[in-house]
Amino acid sequence: MKYLPLLFLLTAFTLLQSCHTQNVFAKNARTAKETLTEEESRIYFNEDYEYTIRVDDKISISVWGHDDLSVGSTYGIYNSNEVYGKWLMVDTEGTIEVPRFGMMPVKGLTIPELKANLKDSLGQILKNPVVDVKVLNREISLVGEFRDPATVPVDKEKNYLLDMIAQVGGFDQYANLKYIKVFRQSGEDTHILTIDLTTKGDYRFKNIPLYPGDIVIAPSRGYKEFDRRISVIIPFTSALTSAAIFKSAF
Repeated sequence: MKYLPLLFLLTAFTLLQSCHTQNVFAKNARTAKETLTEEESRIYFNEDYEYTIRVDDKISISVWGHDDLSVGSTYGIYNSNEVYGKWLMVDTEGTIEVPRFGMMPVKGLTIPELKANLKDSLGQILKNPVVDVKVLNREISLVGEFRDPATVPVDKEKNYLLDMIAQVGGFDQYANLKYIKVFRQSGEDTHILTIDLTTKGDYRFKNIPLYPGDIVIAPSRGYKEFDRRISVIIPFTSALTSAAIFKSAF
């Protein structure tokens, strides 16, 4: 009986090692430089990228000195962020209703293009209008083995991968840095890029630009499940060992 705890522990380790935790992101990983097609290279490294307005975007319009023509103005005294402020939502037709001017098509426009259109319209009633436009719900999501995974609001057109990782506190100890995934929507297609942060090589193929709407996934290493299970087994076997020692002492 005094060998029972040791036998149990060895059996537990054998069973756990025979279990296989499948990591669906850890298959067929390739380096970006070797595998990007011309189209993918354009999607992931587009130097001319500009955000285009989409259905369900939340847009604020600020007109200097004219709160009656503004919606969620950044020039006003009230908060204009997405949580507490006011905005115009792009409807399924790709339009918003602008104060005094009615429905205006905005889907597919860049922010500078929308600002120019608004200035042209406001120029009919104002002299040299000062206009600012913001899309309040532009964000990048980082999920998986990060220290503080989150959906991060962004204002810039380009936000680089390593900068965004730093904003969520870096990686958790179980992150598999060989298979970082970036999901990017392009029209009706979703493109997936696998990035190996452990290898040496061209820096720009690691610290790629991220755009609003991107999703970054840090998968876990295979031994995370083993660690989780063994953390349950070891206290149990320790209790059995203690009981056996106590029994043998009497």
